[in-house]
Amino acid sequence: NLREGLKMMTGERFIDVGGIRTRYFEKGRGEALVLFHGSHFGTTDVCDSAIDWELNFDSLARWFRVIAVDKLGQGHTDNPKGDDGYTMAGVVGHAHRFLVAMGLENAHVIGHSRGGYLVARLTLEHAEFIRSCIIIDSGTLSPGPSKTEQILANAPQPRLSRESQRWVAEHYSYSGKHITESWLDAAVEIANLPKYREAVRKMEEQGLKKSLFLPQLALEKEQTLNWIMQGRLKTPTLVVWGYNDPTAALRRGQFLFELIADSSPIAEMHVINQAGHFCYREQPDAFNQVIRGFVEKCSTVK
Repeated sequence: NLREGLKMMTGERFIDVGGIRTRYFEKGRGEALVLFHGSHFGTTDVCDSAIDWELNFDSLARWFRVIAVDKLGQGHTDNPKGDDGYTMAGVVGHAHRFLVAMGLENAHVIGHSRGGYLVARLTLEHAEFIRSCIIIDSGTLSPGPSKTEQILANAPQPRLSRESQRWVAEHYSYSGKHITESWLDAAVEIANLPKYREAVRKMEEQGLKKSLFLPQLALEKEQTLNWIMQGRLKTPTLVVWGYNDPTAALRRGQFLFELIADSSPIAEMHVINQAGHFCYREQPDAFNQVIRGFVEKCSTVK
């Protein structure tokens, strides 16, 4: 495995965000870099959390003040307060309130997958808070159909077991080398939390995923892409994609970049080879250098 003997991410903290107990990790000094992981509450695929950034966190903290947060209802952050909060709009609202609670202004926000949609929407709705927007392998945001359902259809049972989560991560990836035991430990621990099991019940058994979450997301995605096409995304934006992403195909990322570049004066796209959906974990050094270069460039732009 990559980096055996890797020490777990340190600097775990909690903050109250509008009544939602929210976990985050913080390290380093300088420009604020806020990392948002992917997926959503109550998924039976793999339990994403701030620990997704374990292979990047310490290196990025050499250059920046890095904050990795557990999104609403994920990791060790509380679930939404009511059923109507099980939406991506709820997740975006929580992320915005987190920035406010942390006193973060002019933050560089990085989002992976569903987190990529989150940071784009956050930037469109609250541009005054955001210094730059960095979107990684976001099938949720990019136009076109997803292959995720087909690719993950044969995941082993029981879902959310260690073996099943490892299988899912492997099928998102170019190579399984980045799948550390520490990452799986965190994912299994989250899957067994009572609040996570409650989120699975609400999304799957009570049907909130099909009746509320996905329909709302489809409408808001269309609106978000329309806003981008209308030229509302003026903030410096970086798109990073794994060349070998099996779920969010590169051409979708390229299409998304074209929409952004048409209206955002500072826009870049970096494609990383031999990297799948978790490109930042598969090629951490290359990824970190791309982030460092872009953030430092944006910091000099007035």
